[in-house]
Amino acid sequence: MLTINNLVHVYGNGTRALGDVSLTIPTGMFGLLGPNGAGKSTLMRTIATLQTPTSGEIRFGDIDVIRQPELLRRTLGYLPQDFGVYPRVSAYDMLDHMAVLKGIADGKERKQTVEALLNQVNLWSVRKKALAGFSGGMRQRFGIAQALIGNPRLIIVDEPTAGLDPEERNRFLNLLAEIGENVVVILSTHIVEDVADLCPRMAVLAGGKIQLEGAPLELMKQMSGRVWKKAIAKEALPEHRARFEVISTRLFAGQTVIHVLADAQPGEGFEPASGGLEDVYFSTLAASRRPAVAQAA
Repeated sequence: MLTINNLVHVYGNGTRALGDVSLTIPTGMFGLLGPNGAGKSTLMRTIATLQTPTSGEIRFGDIDVIRQPELLRRTLGYLPQDFGVYPRVSAYDMLDHMAVLKGIADGKERKQTVEALLNQVNLWSVRKKALAGFSGGMRQRFGIAQALIGNPRLIIVDEPTAGLDPEERNRFLNLLAEIGENVVVILSTHIVEDVADLCPRMAVLAGGKIQLEGAPLELMKQMSGRVWKKAIAKEALPEHRARFEVISTRLFAGQTVIHVLADAQPGEGFEPASGGLEDVYFSTLAASRRPAVAQAA
């Protein structure tokens, strides 16, 4: 279990990226949702011991992550948002090199490890191909393979499906679900569907703070009967924003469809919306912005 208590990170220029973040993350898949700039990557890098927080505590089992970073690294697998590789090196040779860096010195053991991982992520058939020729999904699967070297008990993946086509995304998510059965896997993303598909627990991070935490199914139940939708003309959007609590807008068949949060039917033309995880997410973001809007006003 990973426990984060009162974590704060302020960069040298004064930017407060994390403000008093506390989370308890059990074994299994855990989704961390948030918009770009929410502080997700800062939190992931801090957990991965790549930067030291201004204050707070992180514990993984008996390991004090901040004071004992070397112990955490022995049991950590990390796939960052920007995963760089040597493009002209083959998948097999690159994974073999990374296994050496992770301390697998015995040649026979390393060979068994590399071959097993390439098979696990379905890259065995292209093991001799240079990484430069890999598709985005293949590169992400290779990234997971390197993260799994050494049988880690904590795995962090940061924005792993951004830019993948639907087929590669499904393949990658199925792989993550397999991995997440017996270890702690943190999936940091702004893609709501990834969390809905995979994670029994989740949190929403916005403005450097945890705005919501819970089980997606329970959070969706709480939204039941409170989300309404209506198709309107684009020019009518400012008026509806002024009258109703609009949590999201989207284009559909040339019209603007708004989702509104209200405890009862808010007006003529509104009909119940599904109240799915996307509505939970957008309503949470809308609530997180209210203090700033009120202060500005």
